[in-house]
Amino acid sequence: MFSLAELADRFGLEFTGEAGKTLTGIATLAEAGPGDVSFLANRKYLPQLAATRAGAVIVHPDLVARCPVACLVAEAPYVAFARISQLFDKSPRPLPGIHPSATVSPDADVHSEAAVGPNAVVEAGAVLAAGVTLGAGAYVGHDSRIGAGTRVLPNAVIYHDVHVGEHCVIHAQAVLGAEGFGFAPGPAGWERVCQLGGVRLGDRVEIGACTTVDRGTLGNTVIADGAIIDNLVQVGHNCRIGKNTAIAGCSGLAGSTIIGDNCTLAGGVGVVGHVEICDNVHVTGMTMVTKSITSPGSYSSGTTMTNTRDWKRNAVRFSQLESITQRLVALENRCDQPGKG
Repeated sequence: MFSLAELADRFGLEFTGEAGKTLTGIATLAEAGPGDVSFLANRKYLPQLAATRAGAVIVHPDLVARCPVACLVAEAPYVAFARISQLFDKSPRPLPGIHPSATVSPDADVHSEAAVGPNAVVEAGAVLAAGVTLGAGAYVGHDSRIGAGTRVLPNAVIYHDVHVGEHCVIHAQAVLGAEGFGFAPGPAGWERVCQLGGVRLGDRVEIGACTTVDRGTLGNTVIADGAIIDNLVQVGHNCRIGKNTAIAGCSGLAGSTIIGDNCTLAGGVGVVGHVEICDNVHVTGMTMVTKSITSPGSYSSGTTMTNTRDWKRNAVRFSQLESITQRLVALENRCDQPGKG
């Protein structure tokens, strides 16, 4: 429970309305009631702003006059919403200690302020710093290290020799340090290449549910500070992901991909192995990156959606592009020759 003035003061915002107005929750413009904070970050929701019953709305200064209720005024309303939302987060925070059903090696180093949940396993040589929480069934392998304040959610698996920084979040059933897909073709079939490297995560990294980050073959797979990775993402062995880069769900990075700082990969992006993407690149959804990107900007591939009948016709044309190009070049050459046309 917070007053309007308290929220404004805590986050350095201006406000309009009654300073002592009590706010107890956070909700969308359409669903908010008199005790809720809401926000407007996209102008397509202006009709909902006009009709909202929220107690207060986080808006850009340009929209204060159009808001029918109290305002929290922010240059970046979505960022302000993100910060305020943390005050209303009801996620359970386990108390420090080791659950009786957990299995913790006597050779592990578990800080007295860490919390180890039911049926969790912590192997020999593992280190859990202050404020670490392991959810039910989580596994931390030999010689792995989890930094202060990091949360590992239920059934996440952290293999051996994985270092996770401070204040990270590893969501349920994520896997850090699985063996990379390394095999050499031999006369009798595939020969497994031992994956001898580890995984290194910086601080404030978030790994989504059911995402897998493979360990390196010789060196480490590295994810830098502030990177965020959505659910169901595959990060291959020896990949390097830069600071504050965001990768959305169902994307896949083949081995030894290098991605710079402040990049965004939208949902379903695929990246072939051994390519580099420079800083400040945005790759749109379902794009297939087949070569390195050396200049910042937005990149796309694939075809846009259309009705099936037109798409089938266009698909036929795709297979004809080479012959059409050759015919066009031949026609241009004829036109360039005197006396022919």
